[in-house]
Parts: sequence; C-alpha cells; structure tokens
Amino acid sequence: MKASFLIFSIAAILVAAAAGSSALSASSPSTPAAKSHQVVLYGHVKSVTHQGHRFMMRFDPAWWLTGVAAEHACGCSPVPNDYFILDESHRLLTFVVRRDAHVTVLTRHGSGTIPTTSISVAELAKIVAGKNPNHRQLTEPKAGFWIRIGAKYPNPVVSLDQQYQP
Repeated sequence: MKASFLIFSIAAILVAAAAGSSALSASSPSTPAAKSHQVVLYGHVKSVTHQGHRFMMRFDPAWWLTGVAAEHACGCSPVPNDYFILDESHRLLTFVVRRDAHVTVLTRHGSGTIPTTSISVAELAKIVAGKNPNHRQLTEPKAGFWIRIGAKYPNPVVSLDQQYQP
C-alpha cells in the first residue's frame, strides 16, 4: 500500500514538473515559438481585397525547400540556386490581413543588400491587381511572399515579406 502511494506521489511530482517546465518554456520570450505562437507560410498572393474594415487575401501556399529535401523534390543535384519551390495543389486559402500589416516588396531603390521597400496593404492590393499606383520599380513582381499569421482569432496576417529569387 505504501509502495503504491509512493509511486503515485512520484508520478504526480514528475507530471507537475513536466507541466511546469513546458509552461515556462511556452511563456519564455527568448524562444521564437513562445514569443509569438505565429505561423509562417511561403506562397503566392493571388488577390488582396478591401472588405469593410479589413482586407481579405487569397493565398496559394507552396513549399520553399533547400538541401536534401530540395534535391529529392526536384530530382536533381545540386539544386540550382540551392532552393526548389514545390507547389502541388494551387489550392487557394483565404486569410484576413490586418490593415496595419507590415508589407515589404522587392524594388530597385529599396534599402539593404536585397533592396526592399515597405508599402501599405492597400498598395499591395493594387499591385496584385496589376496596378502600380506609386510607380514602384518592382524587381520581382511575381515572386512569392513569406506571410506571418497571428495567433489569435481571426488569425490575421500580420506581415508579408516578398522573397528574393535568384
């Protein structure tokens, strides 16, 4: 009787310790997952429309692969430019996009090693629709985007960053 109580007590302590350590790691601001609980996806923005007080985006997700995964997916070695984009389904997903989402596009006159320019979601909507209201010198108008999706319902897109593709 005492042995089973002791085993049960030890098991309860271990479960509590494990739960406590996972709670600590989940709330620690030093870990990327804990910091935001956000999801990041790569793909192509097919449309951005203004609906009421928000924007809606249709997005075609794809796999941005490097290394061995890219070699196996493309059936080649070495992989040209060390990346391979696998886009099998072309199924469009719908996301809410925050009006104040951070958006960067590739331009000839941006800042940094790979020139990027910050724009508004409203301007991105026009660019995706084939217009360029501010006459930006877009270097990769068809290049994909990395989108970051917020953790709280309605899980809005909080940032879109266009990916340079050599």
